[in-house]
Amino acid sequence: MTIKDIAKLSGYGIGTVSRVINKQPGVSEKAREKILKIIEESNFEPNGNARKLKRCGGNTVTIIMKGRHNSFFMEILDRITLLLSELDEVVSCQIIDEDGDEVAEALKFVRDKTSKAIIFLGANLALFDERMNELEIPCVVATTSARELAFDNVSSVCVDDEAATMELVQYLTGYGHKDIVVMGGEISDKQISFSRYLGCKKGFEKSGLEFDPDKNYMACRYSYEAGYETTKKLLEKNIHVTAIVGLSDTIAVGAIRAIEDAGKKVPDDISVVGFDGTVISRFYTPRITSMGQDINSIAKRSVELLMKHIHYTLGCEHDYAPHNLIEGESVRRV
Repeated sequence: MTIKDIAKLSGYGIGTVSRVINKQPGVSEKAREKILKIIEESNFEPNGNARKLKRCGGNTVTIIMKGRHNSFFMEILDRITLLLSELDEVVSCQIIDEDGDEVAEALKFVRDKTSKAIIFLGANLALFDERMNELEIPCVVATTSARELAFDNVSSVCVDDEAATMELVQYLTGYGHKDIVVMGGEISDKQISFSRYLGCKKGFEKSGLEFDPDKNYMACRYSYEAGYETTKKLLEKNIHVTAIVGLSDTIAVGAIRAIEDAGKKVPDDISVVGFDGTVISRFYTPRITSMGQDINSIAKRSVELLMKHIHYTLGCEHDYAPHNLIEGESVRRV
């Protein structure tokens, strides 16, 4: 008796049967009862060794990086690749668009039996659906918390984005800024932008300011071009703004360039802060004040978790890496 036989007898798909066997959510009570009854009557026992063999189908650690122009991800990718190489691991990297489907990409490697483990560098958790049941290899999501996912093979490492952006907004309000506009990704509770959005909202509220999403938030992609164009649109509206929060350093760089091209100065006319603490934020003119993520900690812990789950059968783990404000020259007191 195999899982395919159980699926055939129950009338449900292999994925549904797998979720029942592994005690995962996303299955109706009716389906669960029927499948469990068949399992009990047939004395079916999951073949643990078969799962181990399946995991060993490939010999490569695959990194799927989301965003072709994300300098922060490039810095983490460089460190993760170096750490894995020092462990004599074979590494491959797939870079996809910010709007790409990382789960679909991961399934290609699994079906080809080329990967034994996957690191998702950036992720849209809304895409981590029932297809993940086919991904029976260790996975780590870096820079995004996968804590809310119910998959026992998916761990994660990230900073506390909500706390970090709250501190970033409070830093600006501490310098007297009240007219603040935040620029980041589309608002969805499955996106990394959502935690940062909530943090900014809390920062406003804790500073005694009203947060109006239509007035204080502008959605844009995480790129230099998007930061530039979004800031250009903001300035064309002639809205009084004293500070811009870019939810990535790439957005912040684009914003500064747009402000300068409009004949204004940073920070004399408008202050700008970023998020990530990338190398470019420290060498740009003016140096950008940014909420830094500890890249070394994220990379090291991601690799540690992946190696642990490759060699041992353990439950998923979700860790926070440190964050710290890096002051530059892009903020003035008002």
